[in-house]
Amino acid sequence: MSEAVMDLGVSPRVEELRARVADMIDREVLPLEEEFLAEVSVGDRWTYTPRMTEILEGLKAEAKKRGLWNFWLTDSERGYGLTTVEYAYLAEEMGKAHLGAETFNCSAPDTGNMEVFERYANNALKEQWLKPLLEGEIRSAYVMTEPDVASSDATNINMSCVRDDSGDGSGDGNEYVLNGEKHWISGAGDPRCKVYIVMVKTGGEDAPKHQRHSQIIVPADTPGIEILRPMHVFSMDDAPHGHMHMRFTDVRVPVENLLLGEGRGFEISQGRLGPGRIHHCMRAIGQAELALKLMCKRSIQREAFGKPLAQLGANFDIIADARMEIEQARLLCLKAAWMMDQGDPRAAAPWIHQIKVVAPLVALKITDDAMQMHGGVGISQDTPLARQWMHLRTLRFADGPDAVHRRQVARTELKKHTQQKMT
Repeated sequence: MSEAVMDLGVSPRVEELRARVADMIDREVLPLEEEFLAEVSVGDRWTYTPRMTEILEGLKAEAKKRGLWNFWLTDSERGYGLTTVEYAYLAEEMGKAHLGAETFNCSAPDTGNMEVFERYANNALKEQWLKPLLEGEIRSAYVMTEPDVASSDATNINMSCVRDDSGDGSGDGNEYVLNGEKHWISGAGDPRCKVYIVMVKTGGEDAPKHQRHSQIIVPADTPGIEILRPMHVFSMDDAPHGHMHMRFTDVRVPVENLLLGEGRGFEISQGRLGPGRIHHCMRAIGQAELALKLMCKRSIQREAFGKPLAQLGANFDIIADARMEIEQARLLCLKAAWMMDQGDPRAAAPWIHQIKVVAPLVALKITDDAMQMHGGVGISQDTPLARQWMHLRTLRFADGPDAVHRRQVARTELKKHTQQKMT
């Protein structure tokens, strides 16, 4: 690993792609975003109005037409074959727009779910679900967190998944039966969400802790699935995407829908969460850049006490710190991406944990400073900053809260200085 040359720069092919992505976001995506978001409150918040569909599908069709599609699928013949480092530069640009990622079919949770289908699903499931996901025709959800257990420790996941014994006690039926509740299921409110990847418990207490869980594909229209409510984030329902609280009651799924086999849920989960976590961080850095841009413009254009805002108080220092913090976060993100590209998930994990803490914190701080520079307007609908702040604060919980990632970073660091296993 130490002998490899760590190239974190922009490759020629990505420089050209980045310019095209940035141009489309600036000229076509951003000008339509406020109109799109205003349509959410027209009629049923959990449907897409004709205008919303026209805007979103029009942008996607244009991106696909230009060949700006599925960048995220690294190390695969289905995508561009980009490295994770190369993709980072594109994801950063997408992070500057609310509709940026979906315009190019690079949205969470779909990217992580498509990784799972690509790596672990059989051909029939790929044909049924991966194909329309890659085309941007449907959406998906990853169903893991539960209301009754501390889900940041995924070994607590407790949704029952029992193989139907067809009434004869043999346990070799052709279906699994799921029972339990899940919440914070992002994207499950979207009417286009047609399939779930569900983390379930298949093993008993006598099995090793990390071999008790499995992942199974569940069509969203399977009988027995009930959406109880949308979870509110800072008093908002995040419609039409949503983060839903769901109940599964005797939900029957073919045994062929279980991925890899019983007890391999953590193996799949780690393959999925690494890319998902770092993609969030890439986009967060783009949001930090947007906040800094807005902050600088505001500080120059507005005057108070006879001076531009930039020259008042500590605003020079705030702007300077923002630039330095973004550069540091970007380099850490790129190093984590490079470590992932080396093909050793264990070696990459500490770096992913680090950036998962750093990127949202940096972007959140800079967004908060930009809101402050804007005064009351900064917390209104007249800038994207308040909405961005809400999403970034929420990101500190997504894919594990800060404390869990800090714990893993500390464990890695302490192992360098002791032979004792950290618990």
